[in-house]
Amino acid sequence: MDARSDNVAIPLAVDLDGTLIASDLLWEGLFLLLRKNPAYFFLVPFWLIGGPARLKQEIAARVDIDAASLPYREAVVARLRKEHAAGRRIVLATGTPRKFAEAIAAHLGLFDMVLATDGLENLTSGRKRAALIAAFGDGGFDYAGNSRHDLKVFDAAREAIVVAPDRKAARWQARHGCEVVPGAKPNVRTILKMLRVHQWLKNSLIAVPVALSHEYLDGQMLIACALAFISFCAAASAIYIINDFFDLALDRAHPTKRNRPFASGALSVPFGLVSVAVLLAISLGTSLFLPVEFFGVLCLYLVATTAYSLAVKRMLLIDVLMLAGLYTVRVLAGTVATGVDESFWLLAFSIFFFLSLALVKRYVELRSSTISMGERIAGRGYRAEDQEIVAQAGMASAFSAALVLALYIDSSAVRELYPHPWLVWPLAPLVLYLTMRAWILARRDEMHDDPVVFIIRDWRSQIVTVMGAALLFGARWAG
Repeated sequence: MDARSDNVAIPLAVDLDGTLIASDLLWEGLFLLLRKNPAYFFLVPFWLIGGPARLKQEIAARVDIDAASLPYREAVVARLRKEHAAGRRIVLATGTPRKFAEAIAAHLGLFDMVLATDGLENLTSGRKRAALIAAFGDGGFDYAGNSRHDLKVFDAAREAIVVAPDRKAARWQARHGCEVVPGAKPNVRTILKMLRVHQWLKNSLIAVPVALSHEYLDGQMLIACALAFISFCAAASAIYIINDFFDLALDRAHPTKRNRPFASGALSVPFGLVSVAVLLAISLGTSLFLPVEFFGVLCLYLVATTAYSLAVKRMLLIDVLMLAGLYTVRVLAGTVATGVDESFWLLAFSIFFFLSLALVKRYVELRSSTISMGERIAGRGYRAEDQEIVAQAGMASAFSAALVLALYIDSSAVRELYPHPWLVWPLAPLVLYLTMRAWILARRDEMHDDPVVFIIRDWRSQIVTVMGAALLFGARWAG
């Protein structure tokens, strides 16, 4: 008989990162720290020189986690509740800093003991094994873990429970035939949600300059448009992933954003970082086939969107001006990629038009929030009492866009470009219809949280867009 204990009341030790929760608190803490102050980025390498434990302790000393919002593995928590109710001793054994581990233990109320990283000793792998053996003896505990760092602990445990294993843990489990709690595997739908493929529709703005210049059959321009579109889509997805990292805590407090791949734990932060590197390589690589001016616009877009994610999105009004500017940058990218001359009218129209839609987005957030007067929306610079002024500014921007369009229609440029300029005049009321309908639906609480995507998907808006395109085509080509 094995000399190890056969006591059915043997303690059950449980790992935290990747086992009890479907995420890693080191990465989460790091992004919380950088969100608090991006300047900490320059201190991280010096902390890391002191070892992983030093890095963890420095992060934990500066940020707090919301234990209630973390993506717990429900099957594991249910198992622990059952074991705890039966009187079994439950131990949280983790390499996470004690501050975080204690917060989670207090939230769940299931643990009789917490073993965690203290001081400069990183409680993982061999150190965790030694700590558990010191507390309960070799083979005097069962252990639930998930990764290669847990293999030495598995070997010292009486029984191992392998949860959502990585490759090495899966191989260990296959050799030993122990209990396994499978984790949900990411599928194509999860990857597409990570990439925010539906947001790629916004990059169709790159084609607007070519469409308005009527160079529909110029193959070289169409290829340039396609390459610019691919480059911007890859760049946008990379920035969306980075934005998700910084917004993990905020997303988990949101009724729908909590289901995003990183907030829910369906995808890991390291996987996301690799994805960001690949996407940026695709974006920058594709830009090499386009004029150097396009590369400059792309870099401007990357810098601006990163700044938006890190800080600007929390600044009152500056955030919506930045959003409107980012839409206009897409139009500018289309002009430099294809060689079409920049149009003052087009850029001015896009600024006012997209500012109105950006304000719709903020208005919807204010309408759907449960904050009281004087309180700010989480992660934003807006308070409950700002709702009406945001709506007024948004509708004023909509009318300003229509006014710019009307002035353009009455300009000599239109008379030179279109043989039948009177057919262009209905565009102004069509634009007003699009924007005013968006505002009415927002006030009815029937608006998608992203109005640009809503307009692209909405069948009525699609009809209006087709009508506008038909009018432009007729004004240009009608006999």
